[in-house]
Amino acid sequence: MTKSHTTTGAPRFADHPFVQELPASLVAAMGRVAVERTYATGDILLREGEPAREFLLVVSGKVALEAVMPARPRLTIQTVGPGEVVGWSWLTPPHRWRLDARAVKPTQAFSIDSEILRTLLDEDPANGYRFLLHLLPFIAQRLENTQFQLLDVHGD
Repeated sequence: MTKSHTTTGAPRFADHPFVQELPASLVAAMGRVAVERTYATGDILLREGEPAREFLLVVSGKVALEAVMPARPRLTIQTVGPGEVVGWSWLTPPHRWRLDARAVKPTQAFSIDSEILRTLLDEDPANGYRFLLHLLPFIAQRLENTQFQLLDVHGD
């Protein structure tokens, strides 16, 4: 994983579309720990099976979410861009990535350490619940896209 640029993300973090509907106190807390990351085309952001240690909010660029299957080419499940999120495997044990994420264009994202984010959500259950309700449509869309891709691959 190449990170060619790292700075604190607080000044622009609150402008990311994902956080717009979250409680201001949670956005402020997340913004204080957000780190801005830049990835070159082809960089791997997340690798299936590795520890899930961050939550990513895409600011610019494109990221392919890919399933790796034995004896088959990589299968792109979905391509995400600005305003979208990457990764929620950090939410549930065993906290390991279930897909690869690869930059298909130069990409900028905010990264939030998953342990810190889980602590923030645990410490304020009401905000944690609102965060999860806000994240749920992204998860549902990803699962639906996965289903469509698998149906297409298997010709069902």
